[in-house]
Amino acid sequence: MTAVALIAVGGTAGVLARYGLTVWLQSIWTIAGINIVGSFVLALLLHVGVQLPQDVRDGLGIGFLGGFTTLSTLTAQTVLEADGGRPGLAAAYLAVNVLGGLLAALGGYALGRALA
Repeated sequence: MTAVALIAVGGTAGVLARYGLTVWLQSIWTIAGINIVGSFVLALLLHVGVQLPQDVRDGLGIGFLGGFTTLSTLTAQTVLEADGGRPGLAAAYLAVNVLGGLLAALGGYALGRALA
């Protein structure tokens, strides 16, 4: 039950953090930043988090970062931009999210490996 509780609390905190950032920074690029930061932290957690109890890792990774990052908003925003006659912006938005997230994950993974 501990893992479920930590995932629920972490997920709630992650969703609220994402919501707060999107209200504070009202830009489509806010979600890109959130997804990139989340990719970095999750990859970092793969190495650094091994010292934490499994329940805590699940609360942070599955819960907080799962709630904080969002694929559905990324894809829906890409469709909205393309449908709104902005295919270049749609492509750029998708590329920044996917490539930025991948590069951030690689960086987080490398840093985690160096720190572990």
